Formats: sequence, structure tokens, C-alpha cells
Amino acid sequence: MDRKSTCGTCHLLGSSLISWNNKKQACATLSTAEAEYIAAGHACAQSIWLKHQLMDYGVKLEKVPLYCDNTSTINLTKNPIQHSKTKHIEIRHHFIRDHIQKGDIEIMFVKIEIN
Repeated sequence: MDRKSTCGTCHLLGSSLISWNNKKQACATLSTAEAEYIAAGHACAQSIWLKHQLMDYGVKLEKVPLYCDNTSTINLTKNPIQHSKTKHIEIRHHFIRDHIQKGDIEIMFVKIEIN
């Protein structure tokens, strides 16, 4: 009714689920790609936090893989020159781009099949 997307993320360590999140986004988006871009940013933030927590236990991770099923979202994270498509997105949602460029996160496509 309010046009706000609900996004969910899950974080796995090996094959074990260690964290999950499901919430309604705080802002209305203009496209599915934008909604998933914001969700990927939240997943990135959680992954970076988990990466730092694991360092306290002696587990060092180089690039944390982040899987996304939307190729437009993946393209938005990799190409900062898409001004016409991203100029209306708030700066705080571009958090993921910075961490992909630093090499902390590696975003990859995963095919989701719905039967």
C-alpha cells in the first residue's frame, strides 16, 4: 500500500546460517533495481561487520562474496558513471560501491529459479 519494498538478507559461514534480516525499506524506490541496490547495501554493511567480528576470532577473509539475483543492481555497484539512473539515490546507499572498489566485497550473480 505504501510502495515500500521489503528486503531480506541471510549470511552464511560455510553452510551455516549465522545471521538473517527481513525489513521494510525506509524509502520508496522507483525501480526493482534500486530497491535491490539498497538491500545489497544493507547486506554489505552487515557482511563488513561480520568480517570484523570474525577477525577477533582469528578468521581473516579477503573478499566477502555477496550474491545478487538482479543484473541491473550488480551493474549499478560496478559502474559509478550511471548518473541518470542513480542521481536520485541518496549518498548513504552508495556504501556498497566503496567497499567493492576497496576489494572488501565481491558481488556476484546468482540465478534464482521460481517453480
